[in-house]
Amino acid sequence: MAASINRVVLVGNLTRDPELRHTPSGTAVCSLRLAVNTRRKDESGQWTDKPNYFDITVWGQQGENCAQYLAKGRPVAIDGRLEWREWEAQDGAKRQAVEVIAESVQFLGGRQESEGAYVPAGATASGDDFPSSPADDDIPF
Repeated sequence: MAASINRVVLVGNLTRDPELRHTPSGTAVCSLRLAVNTRRKDESGQWTDKPNYFDITVWGQQGENCAQYLAKGRPVAIDGRLEWREWEAQDGAKRQAVEVIAESVQFLGGRQESEGAYVPAGATASGDDFPSSPADDDIPF
């Protein structure tokens, strides 16, 4: 029997600011909404972008970092898995949703990409995303 694989890799932009909550035990859980464009031809033969929207859940310290450093419009890369949820709404109707449980979130773009975006410690005013390390010169390749 073949092994099951449940892997999702997405790169897109946040459609809203992250929402941070905590479970009763104190574990952080952050909700993100991601827009990812799919390029396709329309009826006239012109290429257009069709947005797809994904709900992302980020747990623990990584979720806290997302809530602190990310903002609406910020580009991110998500690596995770799909999870199916079912619940009963207050009106008694059964609801279901598929969401992405993020195993890693990579912050993309520079600080000019969006207000409130992540700026690494030591970044320069010239727009460098990451400060250079003195040890970089010691790498032999």
